[in-house]
Amino acid sequence: MTPQNRMRRLPASAALSLLLASPFAAAFAQDVPLASTAGAAALKWGGCPDFMPKGCEIAVLHGDPARNNADVFFKVPANAVIPRHWHTSAERMVLVAGEMHVTYDGQPTAVLKPGTYAYGPARMPHSATCGAAGPCVLFIAFETPVDAVAGAPPAR
Repeated sequence: MTPQNRMRRLPASAALSLLLASPFAAAFAQDVPLASTAGAAALKWGGCPDFMPKGCEIAVLHGDPARNNADVFFKVPANAVIPRHWHTSAERMVLVAGEMHVTYDGQPTAVLKPGTYAYGPARMPHSATCGAAGPCVLFIAFETPVDAVAGAPPAR
């Protein structure tokens, strides 16, 4: 059984615990000013879950990712492929840099350019690709604790 398959079978709280134990947890301890840019020196970038592409980084902008209503920057290198995954929370997103092609199951691919808003429903599997002009930086506001789980959610 692959690590991704094991993670898919865990309840969301356990998946979050695994996520928080990853290098991603290093991004959680910071005090970001009221306004920030993706290139701000004050940001602390941490790693992503293992199934995400090499070079993926996350910086927490506001809140505690283990609690409701956290905001993050999510960054991937040019040409990175973000595998199919899902989140317990809905995502409210704005692309800050790059060009990202996002495909939610059953929906046409959306092409995000800087300034584009996108909404991702909770538990809706999706994948994405960052364009060649990357890196891609995405602002994401989560409603419930931050998680990212490979594959598709278990049937309810």
